[in-house]
Amino acid sequence: MLPPQSPHASIIGPEGQRITRDTLPPANTKRWVIRRKAEVVAAVRGGLLTLEEACQRYALTMEEFLSWQRAIEQHGLPGLRTTRLQDYRPGQLRVVAGRSAAE
Repeated sequence: MLPPQSPHASIIGPEGQRITRDTLPPANTKRWVIRRKAEVVAAVRGGLLTLEEACQRYALTMEEFLSWQRAIEQHGLPGLRTTRLQDYRPGQLRVVAGRSAAE
């Protein structure tokens, strides 16, 4: 992992936008949409924040952050959709009209 950079450093975010520490999601973020999760992961990968800083700033567990990172690595940004987790998590059955998808 890269060391934290100066507060004026920037990286290119997941949607091609320039991200700085000042443009990251607010520390009190409660609604984690795909874009915000991806920006935080990009900030850690790019050295704007350390993993520890990100977890502390956003009140995340290390496991939660790492699950976001794994979701991006394995499935791209769509893997961060919380409403579709069952489509991206192996070993879980989807329920369709009262029946499991495995039936």
